[in-house]
Amino acid sequence: MAEHRTMQRGALLDAARSLLSEGGTEALTFPALAERTGLARSSVYEYFRSRAAVVEELCAVDFPVWAAEIEFAMAEAATPDSKIEAYVRKQLSLVGDRRHRAVVAISASELDAGAREKIRAAHGGLIAMIVEALGELGHEQPRLAAMLLQGVVDAAVRRIELGAAEDPVVIAEAAVSMVLQGVRGT
Repeated sequence: MAEHRTMQRGALLDAARSLLSEGGTEALTFPALAERTGLARSSVYEYFRSRAAVVEELCAVDFPVWAAEIEFAMAEAATPDSKIEAYVRKQLSLVGDRRHRAVVAISASELDAGAREKIRAAHGGLIAMIVEALGELGHEQPRLAAMLLQGVVDAAVRRIELGAAEDPVVIAEAAVSMVLQGVRGT
């Protein structure tokens, strides 16, 4: 019985990822989850009490996987500059991934305070990954620099997600240049 519930919960999360990826937060409804999984709508409520609960579970499951991929890419890099580049490039390469698209859709939705706090904490872990490399480069305030760097990444993600006129590769190159060389591009 427990194994069946785990499988059903996984199917619901997978359906939620697809719905968020395809149609954003508006598409994530309990009737749509029920239809995608073949469950009765009332059965969906047995697994999740609300849309926010689905979102929280997706973050708990998907964000660590996404963060581990970024951390691995950074670990493969030898210098602080290459770690920063890996941090930016890996995040931007994940834009098309359903887990990432779900996290982006989630971050744009109206969530309760608990869910927002969990997302903030997860993002804090992402920021912490880059603080050390920025400190090695001599930044006096590496945490502040990390948050600003993440702002550049977030802007690039939004640009790619919106289907901007520029190719995603061009956006990634501009973001890497921006974080490594500043606005002067030197």
